[in-house]
This record gives sequence, structure tokens and C-alpha cells, in this order.
Amino acid sequence: MAGTAAEFLSLIGLEELERCLFAERLAVVAAGPPPRDEAKGQWWMAAQWAPYQREDEPVQSCILVQTRFRGEKDGVPVSSTLKAYVTWQLETLEQEEQECLKLKPHPTQKETHIVSHEHGMTVWKTLLEGEAEQQCYSFSYSRAKLQGVLLEGASLLLLRVLARRQKTLPDLVFPTINTEGDLCTSRYSALGIQRQAVGSAETEVFVIQREVHTSTGSSTIWHSSFLPDGHLAQLMEIGSPVLMILQDESILSKSGKFEPQLPFPKEHLDWEEDIQLFSSFLDRKDELQLSHAAYLQQHPEVRALLSDFLRALLFQQPHDPISFAAEFFAHQRPFGTPFASPRAASPLPSSSPGHPPANGK
Repeated sequence: MAGTAAEFLSLIGLEELERCLFAERLAVVAAGPPPRDEAKGQWWMAAQWAPYQREDEPVQSCILVQTRFRGEKDGVPVSSTLKAYVTWQLETLEQEEQECLKLKPHPTQKETHIVSHEHGMTVWKTLLEGEAEQQCYSFSYSRAKLQGVLLEGASLLLLRVLARRQKTLPDLVFPTINTEGDLCTSRYSALGIQRQAVGSAETEVFVIQREVHTSTGSSTIWHSSFLPDGHLAQLMEIGSPVLMILQDESILSKSGKFEPQLPFPKEHLDWEEDIQLFSSFLDRKDELQLSHAAYLQQHPEVRALLSDFLRALLFQQPHDPISFAAEFFAHQRPFGTPFASPRAASPLPSSSPGHPPANGK
């Protein structure tokens, strides 16, 4: 089975894969029959060439796959991101997944970080629940167990390839690692051509089913509906209260010629309510404060320079403070010499408006 999967990946051509490198956006809506409520969030995906480098290793060109989900599930605000570096043979070099559940009063943050190396893959997991201490642990899988492995970022690219081909193999099964870091299998099968609404229009889509099976017997099933050029029209997890759908019907009239889109369009973020963003803000704030304090301590002349400038500015009160500042600093003395002294010559030319000649004449 693993040999068949690895052989299938080796037959994907570079030119074929490059046609699958683009960005797209879907609206998150409540699951159920149309008509559906207005969007309750958004899902983005972007795939593009990008440099990748590890310490003491040369830079290599690979495909950067990114996704982001923001919405609600059962009334709970949820956000998640994925970032994966994948070779054009769909081998994952590194992948990171994050999920934040705003459960009150105990919000939860999960992160899974996977790195490939010569011996296999190492998985790092972190979990933070409310004010409890963060839990961290790691484990590894040998390369023998990972022959033909296909992680989430690479899977998204494979689905685009299969969608453009409009076919899948009967038993296309790959080993994978799920969001919990567990080794499991992922099976792909074609459900054929179906009709689906896109906005007020209707079009034919090619539907692919992906089943992720764990060793405990549980499974997760995804249905992905694609337009002929590999763009998603709908993405649905069976049993989920939400699904992602394409609402921009103008895409249908472009006949596969899609305009470039930003991977992640701008959106209003309430960063003070977003645990991950607020935590990053505090960390960055502390880092900058320490950096600024250290710099001023190493360069005491900065305070003297600013003090001398303010003294000159308030004394002369020029009509154009910006030009005054430019002229002041352009003629400033070298560092290490006195900045302000009753007997020191002015750093400004004697012809400056409102400034008497240095010799007093």
C-alpha cells in the first residue's frame, strides 16, 4: 500500500503541480440545505514557491502551503492556521498547525509542529488550557513507518492535482499524521460529477472524498468539491456544524483564468480578544522595551543629543520645525564632544532665521 502511494506521488510532474499554485477563499456558513445564512467566517488557502532553509544547510526552493480558518463551531469562536513547506514531490519538510478555541472561562490553544529529518519525523505538541501551565511533549516516527507519508499541507496540493485530472485510483491510501500527532492512514476516492450552487448560479463540480482513519477505529471524512481548474467550490467535514463554500459566482465566468489574490485578505481583528494575538503583542512589547532600554544604556549620547535639540528648538521657536531639525542634525558635532555649552559654537549656520551669528555680531 505504501509502495503504491509513493509510486503515485513520483508520477506527478512539476508542470502539473505548478498549475495548482494559487490562492483562494471560501465563506464559512452553517451546514444544512440552502438557502443558508450569511457567512460566519472565512477560510483561506494559498500555495506558492518559497525558499526554505535549515541551520547549516543550503537554501532550497519548495512550496509553501498556508491555510487559515476563522469562524464558529457550536457557538464557540474558533481560529486555526496551517503552514507547511513541501517539496514538489509532495514530501513535507516542516509543518505547523495551530488551533484556538475561545471556550469560556477556559480558552484552549493547541499547536502541532512536525519536522522531517534523515531518521524520520519528530512531532512537538503544546497545549494551553485557561490559566493552567502549558503542556509540552514530543515524539518521533522512523522513516520506515513513513514511506509515502502525506501530511495535511501536501494533501491539499494532491487534492488539486486529482481535481484537475478528474479521477482518482480505487485504493489511493497514504500514511499521514493527524492534528493530534498520531500516525494514521488517509484514503482518497472519487464521488464523481455533481451539480452545486455557487452564489445564485449552478455549476458542475468534481467531488473527492478523503477519509482519515486512526488506529483506534475512529475516522474523519471530508468531501471536497472542485471546479475543473482545481479551485474549491465547497469543503465539508461530515458531521461538522459548518462548511466552507464559494460565494463569488464571478469566478465561474473566468473559465479558469483567475486573478491573483492575496493569500490572506485584510480583515478586522479584535486583537485584545484574540488570545494568541494578545499574547504575541505582550511578548513583542516586552522584547522591544528591553531592546530600547539596552540601546539607550549603551549610547548615553542619544539622550544628550535629544536634550540639546529640544533646548535649541524651544529657545528659537522656528516657524518650520522640520527644516530646523534637518539643519540642526546636519551640522551636529561628532559624538563624544559637548552638545550644549554656553561657549560652544552653534551647530547651525549663522544665517539661520532667528539665530544670531556665532561671534555675536
